Amino acid sequence: MTATTIELARAIRLQCLHMCHTKRASHLGGAFSVADVLAVLYGGVLRYDPAQPRAPQRDRLFYSKGHACTALYAVLAETGFYPQSELDTFTDNGSYFTSHVNHKVPGVELSTGSLGHALSVAAGVALAGKRRQAAWHTYAIVSDGELDEGSNWEAILFAPHHRLDNLTLVVDYNKIQSFGSTAEVLNLDPLADKFRAFNWDTVEVDGHDHAALAAALAPDGRNGKPRVVIAHTVKGKGVSFMEHQLAWHYKSPDAAQFAAASAELRAAKGQA
Repeated sequence: MTATTIELARAIRLQCLHMCHTKRASHLGGAFSVADVLAVLYGGVLRYDPAQPRAPQRDRLFYSKGHACTALYAVLAETGFYPQSELDTFTDNGSYFTSHVNHKVPGVELSTGSLGHALSVAAGVALAGKRRQAAWHTYAIVSDGELDEGSNWEAILFAPHHRLDNLTLVVDYNKIQSFGSTAEVLNLDPLADKFRAFNWDTVEVDGHDHAALAAALAPDGRNGKPRVVIAHTVKGKGVSFMEHQLAWHYKSPDAAQFAAASAELRAAKGQA
């Protein structure tokens, strides 16, 4: 845990809150749950150059939970890929900042939001990296409900077969999906045991513990296996009245909720 990444996570949440409030947008709960993962990745794990978003030596991040686009757009603005003022066009007609992740935004590798696709792309990119003997690492972030998609499990079989130890998958395991809890809709547990059975290097962490995330996401010690980081997170993390609430998969905050959430996030300075 570092002050820098904690402040980055807080900035991400504040920006997501602003975007969802001003544009009456959704998926704030899922954006908040993944904010710490993104802060740790962009705060010191990923190799990237905002001035050269397509630099050949960059690490690749495939953000599969494209519905929670505000979190990715926010962290890219915070780390210099484009001015924060550009986010004011979010969801406007003709804007690249669409309501699901758009690859035309600098720093975005793949348009996502149709769930179950990005992990397969990431596995293919990791295989290409292996065959080129490239130094870059490939990351993918999926939502937990997205693991209901069978295409993910094809990729989960593919990656260890090809010994893709240059691939890291993060599962944002907030345990709430669009129509209920993951346990109710389609139970994933025992999730870690499933990945171990598929021959993945499997790590479970508190997805809001920055030190634990940094250690798990480091691209070393893989022993020829792809790694999955099962990040146990809280839907709506950071705002007490949003935490663990299915409604914040869809709701946008009204003026009173925006003010209350902003005050709570700003008061939490120095806390993950």
